[in-house]
Amino acid sequence: MRKLSYGMNVSLDGYIAAPGDDLGWSVPSDELFQWWSDRVGATALALYGRKTWQAMSSHWPTADQQPGATPAEIMYAQRWRNMPKVVFSSTTSTVDWNTRLVTGDAVTEITRLKAAEGGGPLDIVGATLAATVMRAGLIDEYVLLTAPVLLGGGTPFFTALDSWVNLNLVETRTFSGGILLTRYETRR
Repeated sequence: MRKLSYGMNVSLDGYIAAPGDDLGWSVPSDELFQWWSDRVGATALALYGRKTWQAMSSHWPTADQQPGATPAEIMYAQRWRNMPKVVFSSTTSTVDWNTRLVTGDAVTEITRLKAAEGGGPLDIVGATLAATVMRAGLIDEYVLLTAPVLLGGGTPFFTALDSWVNLNLVETRTFSGGILLTRYETRR
């Protein structure tokens, strides 16, 4: 069975975006940006919800061609384009950049993808899609990169659940700027 991880930058009070989808608080340091780039490089398949897909696909496909693009941005853009992706949406009609669109039931398709032989790890990207998959009990790993900031509201990392999810802490790491990585595996 393939491992499914859900990871994002998160505020200390649990939000991945401030009200109005403001992400200004989560601009990564060079060190953290490299960590995310390496993660994208190691992801066998990324699973996107519509909103996050639109944000990522509006920038990264051509970010390496922009004036002043750093070597790290160039590498990330290339990795992002090359990484296989699935977008789950009933309102999006086309996708590009090594991406497949799924308009049907996300839980059914992600269950199928997890059960597929080989292929490596899966990453889920986007709070709404993650909430659906979380309630279905399909997430094997949670990766939080917690910033020392309180937002007071916005888009939460976690959703309301029907039952507890017990976790085991498997990694911690501190990045510059006080960002704390915590990685947990779901206890089954």
